[in-house]
Amino acid sequence: MLFRSKIDLSLAIVLIGAAIIALTAAVATLQPTSGAALLPVIIIAIGAVLPIWTLASTIYMVAGETLLIRSGPFRWRIPVSSITRIEPSNSVLSGPALSLTRLRVEYGTEQSILISPTDHQGFLRAIQSASTAQSLAPSYVRQPSTPSVASKWTQTP
Repeated sequence: MLFRSKIDLSLAIVLIGAAIIALTAAVATLQPTSGAALLPVIIIAIGAVLPIWTLASTIYMVAGETLLIRSGPFRWRIPVSSITRIEPSNSVLSGPALSLTRLRVEYGTEQSILISPTDHQGFLRAIQSASTAQSLAPSYVRQPSTPSVASKWTQTP
């Protein structure tokens, strides 16, 4: 299942504004008689493309037993079986999330990533179907598998 990132208006304005400023700087730097200005123009143009690329391409996909995250030129592949916790977060830390209404996905050995799917519940259901999870709650923990304890989702206080 494919989930787009929720986009906060304020962040969209900042990213589009940065792209416009970078494009304006590229055009102002370009002089018809100077070939030396080409490198700065290319660098500044990249600065304009990156924010727009990020806005247009930030997605989260649950494919088989893998969570795929794409944001501009960046890619993450997280095995669903390695996810140990997912919880709501309002953290302002950087991540492939274009909204402050986020989910913090903990996986592997003390790794985490912030995401902001538009449909949190649909995303959680997709993760549940890709795992051996039994129930969903607003905030949940997946207990690591041990020989005596079955792996399942449980609500946290």
